[in-house]
Amino acid sequence: EGNKPDQPITPFKVADVEKKMVFEQVSLIGTAEAVAESIVASEVSGIVEYFPAKEGEFMKKGQLIAKLSSEETDLRIKGAAAQREKIKVSLLYAEKELGRFTKLKETNSIASNKYDEILHNYNALTQELKQSEADIERLLYEQKRKQVFAPISGFVAKEHIEIGEWVNAGGPVVTLVDLSRIKINVDVPERYAVLLLSNSDVKVSIKSFPGKQFAGKIHAVLPRGDTGSRTYPVRIFIPNPGMKIKSGMEAAALFSLDGGKNALLVQKDAVVPAGDNKIVFTIRDGKALPVMVKVLGYYDGNAAVEGELKPGDKVVIRGNERLRPGQPVMVAE
Repeated sequence: EGNKPDQPITPFKVADVEKKMVFEQVSLIGTAEAVAESIVASEVSGIVEYFPAKEGEFMKKGQLIAKLSSEETDLRIKGAAAQREKIKVSLLYAEKELGRFTKLKETNSIASNKYDEILHNYNALTQELKQSEADIERLLYEQKRKQVFAPISGFVAKEHIEIGEWVNAGGPVVTLVDLSRIKINVDVPERYAVLLLSNSDVKVSIKSFPGKQFAGKIHAVLPRGDTGSRTYPVRIFIPNPGMKIKSGMEAAALFSLDGGKNALLVQKDAVVPAGDNKIVFTIRDGKALPVMVKVLGYYDGNAAVEGELKPGDKVVIRGNERLRPGQPVMVAE
């Protein structure tokens, strides 16, 4: 019987057809890895006296990781400090003597060789004090080398020592992993690798966090490939807020390849199946008009299409699966 004049017309949400440059996209599987991993070593040998670092704990840069026994050095520092105080006392006395003998020399009340002897003693003690302070600085440096500090902020991935254990100079203490940024390693086939540019944007998804994407950039396309698989290693850096992404997690990188083309874009939801074909509904004179399209690809929630469309055309993006050709359409605000 047709539409009655007073029958309410359902409002439909629409969006504009756009013409934009699009790039071919390819998704490849890779592996997450910490950007920085450091095997922290001891500068000197000794027995482990204190070891607060534990696997899985976060250590800040400069935080104490381990301390080796420094008993002998501590005693030498005490002895050197006592010797310095003794020299200071002697120097104070020599300074007073020099002042007294300087006045006597000015009035020719003392033999010059006696004055020279006092001056020589004062200068010798001054040098002794400098040498003593240098010795203490050297011992303090030696004492500090018995302590191992975190060179970077990161998680303790592995403990290499235990309390009471002997550590050789250069021996490993802990392995630290910095997860503040993550590197995604992807082996890219050569046909795609030649189309990738350093510093290009990449969208990364982590299998352990479904539905979430991370914005990354290509850090490097390495020049040496695998001659067997004909792939090239590509490094992508992504931020890691909360440091939830761990080394070894599976990742998928969505690359936009260099060499784009202009295409008509509609929102992905505008495309509906019609038998073996795809259509979108445009609005002409307030009525739904189906237009057959060929989908060329999907880009960031949009579909690149070919068909009788032009930029600025309105296409229905919600409720279109219920539309019939010629049905009156009201645009939802």
